[in-house]
Amino acid sequence: MTKTHAYQQTLDELQTNYAHQDFEQGLSQTEAANRLATNGPNKLESHHTPKWQLFVRQFNNLIIYILIVAALLTLMMGHYSDAIIIGLVVIINAIIGYYQEANASDALERIKEMLATEATVYRDGQRIDIPTEDLVVGDVIFLEAGDSVPADLRIVDADNLRIQESALTGEADSVEKIATRLTEEEVALADQVNMAFASTSVTNGSGLGVVVATAADTEIGQISVAVTETKTRPTPLTREINGLGTGVSFVVIGAAVFLFLFGLLGEHYSLSVLAIAIVTMVVGSIPEGLPATMSVILAMGVSDMAKHKHAIVKSLPAVETLGSVDVIATDKTGTLTKNEMTVTEIITAETTYQVSGNGYAPEGQILLNDQPAELDTTLTQFLEASYEANDTTLYQADNGWTINGEPTDGAFLTLYHKVHGIDDSPTNTEIDMLPFDSDYRYIAKLVQLTDGTHRIYIKGSPDKLFPMAQQAMVDFPIDDWNADVTSLSEQGKRVVAVGYLDVPTTTATITHEQLQQGIQLLGVAGIIDPPRDEVIQALAEMNAAGVDVKMITGDHPLTAKAIGEKLGLAPTINAITGPEWDRLSDAEKPKAALEHQVFARTTPHNKLEIVEALQASRKVTAMTGDGVNDAPALKRADIGVAMGIKGTDVAKDSADMI
Repeated sequence: MTKTHAYQQTLDELQTNYAHQDFEQGLSQTEAANRLATNGPNKLESHHTPKWQLFVRQFNNLIIYILIVAALLTLMMGHYSDAIIIGLVVIINAIIGYYQEANASDALERIKEMLATEATVYRDGQRIDIPTEDLVVGDVIFLEAGDSVPADLRIVDADNLRIQESALTGEADSVEKIATRLTEEEVALADQVNMAFASTSVTNGSGLGVVVATAADTEIGQISVAVTETKTRPTPLTREINGLGTGVSFVVIGAAVFLFLFGLLGEHYSLSVLAIAIVTMVVGSIPEGLPATMSVILAMGVSDMAKHKHAIVKSLPAVETLGSVDVIATDKTGTLTKNEMTVTEIITAETTYQVSGNGYAPEGQILLNDQPAELDTTLTQFLEASYEANDTTLYQADNGWTINGEPTDGAFLTLYHKVHGIDDSPTNTEIDMLPFDSDYRYIAKLVQLTDGTHRIYIKGSPDKLFPMAQQAMVDFPIDDWNADVTSLSEQGKRVVAVGYLDVPTTTATITHEQLQQGIQLLGVAGIIDPPRDEVIQALAEMNAAGVDVKMITGDHPLTAKAIGEKLGLAPTINAITGPEWDRLSDAEKPKAALEHQVFARTTPHNKLEIVEALQASRKVTAMTGDGVNDAPALKRADIGVAMGIKGTDVAKDSADMI
């Protein structure tokens, strides 16, 4: 049984508590208290290792054991200077290791900070606010725009409810939520549209959800457990040094025992002289300076990375691991791409335009045959309509241009300002607004133009706007438009249609019935989360160096594969989805990890398994990412690399390099 169906079964069992599915009755305070006592609070538990244990742990090394014994023997024989020198070597190495480990932040604490502190819940028919820790399975939660989801919920009522889930799935756009039961046998995390997950944010609408998982049983909780339980592997250099140290130690101990017995039985020396000679040989043979020398050399590499590559390396051996990497497993959204939706193509009835510039920065222009395009009437109206049918804002923050609202809407704001400049905006007067509704899948705004006429601008899904355009034009070429939509979709682009409707000056409100009477279609736009400019060159260098690159993402496989082809991820790109990966046996996964370049619709656990499968094939594996969903894989990889500017704190804390 898949997890989404397990949640559905939980809901079915819980519904017996609600008469006629009257979810607003909620649990009784008595029942909630009993469940809280039985199952515990809705919070993530963390285990802190005492500082003294961290320090003692640094002495768990065969070379250190030998040096400690040597120091004790020289001390007993009165050679105090030798004992002090050996002791200083041991302590300095322990301090270096302790400093590195003690300064590694606890990723679990970062995850806990993402959780909501209060939740609006129905108890005994009353809607009240309670601490998130007091939530139990079966509680009915009220959600509205601006809320942080406090636990994993099965949605039972949704009114235009949209939730931003990029922390878990990596998808830039918020997701429409529904209350309908899902019938598919296997449903990827990003496709569980009747679920809301802890730590995600409500961006639009409202709804009700029944708690089906709390604390460590939630998706975010399982990530925290995975981060805590995932064991890091020794780096290639560390394995070599440990092997060298162990080998040298055994040889030296063996030789010392043989010489001691030979000297003692042969009566060549007195016991005291023989003992000091053996200790001197042991101390002189043990490479006690090797750890310190290695640390100095690696520290020079760390300094060079910080000065010239703008990278913070948290673990000294990670510098050497960079040069040993065979495979790079990388997240897509925010790592290979900018996580900023961008209009790249505009198709009108007469012309197809390209748009330059990536991200929300209003830099670029509309092109026709690689030359700056002239603004005709249709294109001008398209830009104005897409700007007006919008409830998102674009602004410049300290780290660049960003938005407050939906990424798709932000792409159209940026498009307008690329042409007209950031200080220019339409001078129309807003009269009424019809917000985006998941049932209708379009947004519309009624404005008064500068000449006094009234017009409705509309922007939304092509399958909703095309029938409206057919009402206004008998010979509307819908087959041609559908072909354009299909072409853009096959390139992994999201397609949005734009139109308008002139209405009488007496019109003061917008209704869906007005729009169904017919609109004038202005065109469609292809939108995509664009690749970072520097990534294409970097991937080319990786391929030339013989380093394989694997894209692991929660995105749709068609979109992911199109991005991979545009980036030049590999000469041939094979894609596999998370549900398909889950059906593979443990023996099949290492081979699949090597043969596929794109892993789509993956869960955080899938990412961890893919990294482990690559390591099982004896590949030194790097993982790059920026989201909470990347944290377990970042920690497991031979070297985890987190994005430093827009990456989450959880990813940074789990990685070796930022």
